[in-house]
Order: sequence, then C-alpha cells, then structure tokens
Amino acid sequence: MKVLVIGAAGFVGPYLIRHLTADMGATVFATKLPQETLDVPNAAVLDLDILQPDAIAATLAQVQPDWVVHLAAQSSVALSWKKPNLTVAINVQGTVNVLEALRGQAQPPKLLMIGSGEEYGIHPESAYPIAEAAALHPCNLYAATKACAEQIALIYAKAYGMHIVSVRAFNHIGPGQTPQFVVSDFCKQAVEIECGLHEPVIRTGNLSSKRDFTDVRDVVRAYGALMECGTSGMVYNVGSGHAIAIEQVLQMIQAQCRVPFTVEPDPARIRPVDAPMICADITALQRDTGWMPEISLAQTLTDTLDAWRAQYQS
Repeated sequence: MKVLVIGAAGFVGPYLIRHLTADMGATVFATKLPQETLDVPNAAVLDLDILQPDAIAATLAQVQPDWVVHLAAQSSVALSWKKPNLTVAINVQGTVNVLEALRGQAQPPKLLMIGSGEEYGIHPESAYPIAEAAALHPCNLYAATKACAEQIALIYAKAYGMHIVSVRAFNHIGPGQTPQFVVSDFCKQAVEIECGLHEPVIRTGNLSSKRDFTDVRDVVRAYGALMECGTSGMVYNVGSGHAIAIEQVLQMIQAQCRVPFTVEPDPARIRPVDAPMICADITALQRDTGWMPEISLAQTLTDTLDAWRAQYQS
C-alpha cells in the first residue's frame, strides 16, 4: 500500500508515518510546507502547499498513492479566532483543492479525511457520549471550517463515487505537541517551574470544561484501522469515549510535577465561546474496526512531561 500523508509536519504526522511504515508495512510519502521541517525515517518528504491546486495535482501524479490522508489544517481553536481568514483558506479552500485534485485523477486514490470532535459544538450533557448522527453546532471558527470541509467531502463521495472515509477526531495529546494546546501547555509550564525558569504558578483558562482526551499513538492506530476497515461515505468518531474536566487533568499533572505550584486564572486564555463538554461515542469505530484505546491518560501525561524535561535538559 502506498500512502500520501498531506500536512505531515504537524503533531500527528510523524506518529502516523511511524505507524503506517512500522506496523502496516506501507510505503509513505509525506508533504510539508516549504518553510517547515520534517525529519522522519522510511518516508519520502515532499514540499506542498494545498492552496496551490496545480501543485497538488503534480504531487498526486508523481506519487500515485493508493490512499491519501488529509492532515493539513490550521488546527488551533485559539488561532482561529485571531486569524479567521487563514483558517478558512486552509481548512475549506485547501480541502476543496485536495478533493478536486483527487477527482481529476484517472483512478482517484482513497481519502481519509480528518475532521474534529469540535464540530459538534454545544449540546446538553445528556447527549454525551455523542454519536455521529447528532446535529453539528460548531461554536468556534476552527470547528465551523472543519464541519464545512467534512460536508464538502461527503458530497464528493456521493456525487462522484469517490472512496472517502471521514473522521471526527476528539482531543488528542502526547509528547511533542505544541503548547498551543492545553495539556501540553500545562506540562510545559510545570517543567519550566521544575527548572526554575517560571514562578511556581500555572495560569489557566476555563478549567471546568470536560474533554475527551486520547493519546496520539492510539489515534493514529484508529486512522490505520479505518483505512483498512472503514466504510466510504461514513463519518467515524475517534476518541476515548470518556470525558474528564480540564481541572482534573491539571491535578494529575500537579501530582507528577517535582515542584509544588499554585493555579491562577488568566483572562487572556478564556475563549469567547467554549463548549462545556465534548465526549465521543465510539461505537461505530469499534464495530467496524475493533479498535480500543490502549494508553492511559496518566501514562500520556508522564510521557508528555518527560518530553518537555528532555527538551529543557538538552
């Protein structure tokens, strides 16, 4: 199997490439933006900007993949509020460019389309864990663009007979994630406190929100399983199936931190709109693939803290 991973220089890309090559025996080509760096073994790395349609077509002609995994996105909720035009351009127009390039191939490759659990937006707690048939009520710009891109992809699958499997991935975390995301941010601040680089205070946004956190290494196993067993035209939630308050996650980090710290709210970290709860119903994923998460949240936090410790010690 030959796989083209578009947008592989982000957090998920290297983990997915490792899983595809080491565990699934795939031949992998991975794309990045020209200004990005991507150093992965056993994969050919190519430059690609999905805002350039001709470049996508040329890459497909060069690689001739069996599968394309579309990871390229502006994936920060916080940044989507600050740069809405960029978020729309990459997440919506970029996705249309990818779909059109695929449709233009004599034999279009299969597509794994990566969306987000943020697409569901705000629902009453009684609706959780939330299934794929639930209405989408995105409450931030990132979520709105991902919902739009997903719906466009589903239309392409139906209208043109393209093989497209869609994912709504819930919060995934792990070593190497940037501090734009809450768990990595907390772990980074905790390690800076350990190293004496930061006063013993962690500043936070809304701690009452509940989120469904899954280790990125489990998430990429789910992606591989859906490539093997997912049904075209279907949408699959990928998550742990359990929600935990961000405050509890911070307490788990506090228990593992080697130096005591206190917690202070930071108004600058409060989002304009924030869903109080997000939690996945993963029945469809488990039914069609047999996938189960294997790595505990405590282990993920240990590994993420250790990754930051290694970075500060190097």
